Amino acid sequence: MGKLSIEQVQERVRGAVVTPGDDAYDEARTVYNAMIDKRPSAVVRCVNAGDVIAAVDYARENELDLAVRGGSHSVPGFGTCDGGVVADLSGMRGVRVDPARRTARAEGGTTWGDFNAATHAFGLATTGGIISTTGVGGLTLGGGIGYLARGLGLSCDNLISADVVTADGRLLTASEDENADLFWALRGGGGNFGAVTSFEFRLSPVKDIYGGPILYEMDDAATVLRSFADYIGGAPEELGGFPAFQLAPPLPFIPENRHGDPFTLIVACWSGPLDEGPRALQAFHDFAPVVAEHVGPMPYPALNSAFDALVPPGLQHYWKANFVTELSDDAIAAHVQHAPRLPSVNSTVHIYPIDGACHRVAPDATAFAYRDASFATVIAGMWPDPAANEANTAWVRDYYDATAPHSEEGGYINFMADDDQSRIRANYKTNYDRLAEVKRTYDPGNLFHLNQNIKP
Repeated sequence: MGKLSIEQVQERVRGAVVTPGDDAYDEARTVYNAMIDKRPSAVVRCVNAGDVIAAVDYARENELDLAVRGGSHSVPGFGTCDGGVVADLSGMRGVRVDPARRTARAEGGTTWGDFNAATHAFGLATTGGIISTTGVGGLTLGGGIGYLARGLGLSCDNLISADVVTADGRLLTASEDENADLFWALRGGGGNFGAVTSFEFRLSPVKDIYGGPILYEMDDAATVLRSFADYIGGAPEELGGFPAFQLAPPLPFIPENRHGDPFTLIVACWSGPLDEGPRALQAFHDFAPVVAEHVGPMPYPALNSAFDALVPPGLQHYWKANFVTELSDDAIAAHVQHAPRLPSVNSTVHIYPIDGACHRVAPDATAFAYRDASFATVIAGMWPDPAANEANTAWVRDYYDATAPHSEEGGYINFMADDDQSRIRANYKTNYDRLAEVKRTYDPGNLFHLNQNIKP
């Protein structure tokens, strides 16, 4: 029997197959990070699991690189490749909510904006990301840090089951009861084990929250970070949010003469009773004088999409990350030294608390190993001008080099750059060897290698 041809793929799939020379090719090959410019031999615009199977079969039989694209937010550009095949799931965005069971099933290309819109109608949510255009799939497979993590756990902690196309072209269901080893690996192991065509999540009652950004002078950065670190571990778990550094965008609640200045901020999210919101956030107001804020009750999806405009598609991206067990004085000093040099209004640094419910999961219960970490730090370099790539990438690296000695060896894989492959084992600590065993079971030929790769 001959290898599957691209013509046979076109006959087999419901979605479009885009190849070089097609009018839609440049659009189809474009990803979120404009620093990535690759030319795949085919982009299969999948609309169902059968289309995904066809794309996987074609790549495997023809020994081509296979990229799986969901929300397309992969900073290293893992959603595309040169000369290979892209299984583009971005057309698979359906979400079905079961309000009685408090569950939702989302297709593999769903964004958190899609998901939150569907679940909010029923007053329900699960832990999602910080930007609503982020894909549900990529975020969850890497762990899933977001506003609700302290109270509800990571996105992967709320995963009930997943439908997965494996390297041999089978569609498997992974859950605690079926293919449990695969289910374990999917919860933090990234895209190493297959293309997930749907995710089933546990939902919790979250409809409206009380929160928003609170800005402080950069001179108060050390005080704000120390106060936050000392306070958050003992705070009610309904209190989410994170400290950050940001150049002030031109928003009406920020004094006009301060637009473009660097600020320390806390983005707060209280998901408990709304009338308790002002009291819940009072500590943040006590840390240091507040320069500006935009805080109040709002639908949870509004907070989840509040910063979308700062990170549109088409920016240049280079990121670095580490887990932090203790935000030490030396670590804070490194932040205070480097944060004021933020290169653009799009760039930011976030320090996400991952305690509370995240700590109640054993480090070997899922692939996500850093259950003892208190924070996940990301230095997210983002800017519009490619001419600034060298200087701005250097800012990210210098910042990372200054904070890394005061952090854990590993970092959150969703924040890793394409030059971080040497850190894979550290990212998983003692879970790495078990992940490699699962990889050998489901993908012995490493077809799914365009990721933070766990080698079989």
